[in-house]
Amino acid sequence: MASQHSALVIIGTGMAGLGLARALRCGKDARSLTLISRDGGEEYSKPLLSTGFAKKLSAERLAPKGVDELARELDARLIVHNPVVSLDVDNHCLMLEDGERLTFDQLVLATGATPRAPFAVPESVAARCFTVNDLDDYRRLHAALADNKARVAVVGAGLVGCEFANDLHAGGHQVTLIAPEGEPLPRLLPTPLGQALASAFTDAGMTLALKRTIAIFERSINEGVTLTLDDGSSVEADIVLLATGLAPETSLAEAAGLAVSAEGITVDRYLRTSHPDVFALGDAACVEGISAMYVAPLQAGAKALAATLSGTPTAVAYGAWPVVVKTPLLPVVAYPPRARFDHWRIEGEGGDLTALAEDAEGRLQGFALTGGCVRRKVELSRAAPTLLG
Repeated sequence: MASQHSALVIIGTGMAGLGLARALRCGKDARSLTLISRDGGEEYSKPLLSTGFAKKLSAERLAPKGVDELARELDARLIVHNPVVSLDVDNHCLMLEDGERLTFDQLVLATGATPRAPFAVPESVAARCFTVNDLDDYRRLHAALADNKARVAVVGAGLVGCEFANDLHAGGHQVTLIAPEGEPLPRLLPTPLGQALASAFTDAGMTLALKRTIAIFERSINEGVTLTLDDGSSVEADIVLLATGLAPETSLAEAAGLAVSAEGITVDRYLRTSHPDVFALGDAACVEGISAMYVAPLQAGAKALAATLSGTPTAVAYGAWPVVVKTPLLPVVAYPPRARFDHWRIEGEGGDLTALAEDAEGRLQGFALTGGCVRRKVELSRAAPTLLG
């Protein structure tokens, strides 16, 4: 197959890749542009994946714009369901799964993050176990649930697990949340606030199996899954949703010899990798030691990189942008401290709690809010240190 050339190639069509492409075109950058996706390439907002089941939304309603329309709008070539299998940055070329060779002048890796797999799922139950990390994943889970009121075991009580647990519960499914930690959102919330969220979940009728790990996966008689936990108890489920965290997708960059770490593809403030013509953006990138897998840093990165690629070098900066967790049963906002801090100062009662992470001099380093206290988000964000100034 003959080689094709594109002045700029973006690998990844999530919010980072498409956001960058749109920012380039809005800035009147007219170079030839190719975007490559391992999935369907539709434009959608990834945070909406964990709100769709309560609203009974199909994948098509989450992404109403087709790939052909998107390609016309961006004046770009979109290659979908055809992942990159090899990358040669020194010779500015890559190979696609279907055998096509593509050359480029500059390359952006917007490869996102992939679900962590802390344990192997037996083949006998694999068809009933799901992860949701893109629209294709959402489509498969939506089809499996159909209109039935299913028993869903959500494994993992981090951001993704809690959002999906809340959403599936609101969609009428019977949800059991399983996690080794003692409270939900352990990386975002101090214990009293995590306990408040746990109470909100259980009060709504959700089952929590915390401080528990899965010892055995088995196919049950009724074609569902039996999860035997480490304390000997068991959970019967029709569907298992694995939400055990995300890891930056660095395999392609690492195989190409680019500098990577456990936190992502290593880039400077201009989002340039260890190769001068290769950049990285979004969940896959680690900017001067900071991996921020949230929407606001991603959008800031796309805007800054579009300017840099168009000839105006622009360093990316992150403000004090808290994480808004989509758990309507108890709203949560958190800005975890990055610097050393001395203690959490917790105020409020019931589900309306404010937690302030303060250093020994009483300076604010981070915060967490639940219930009615989330209204303090703007006030406290102004007082907190920036993520990357």
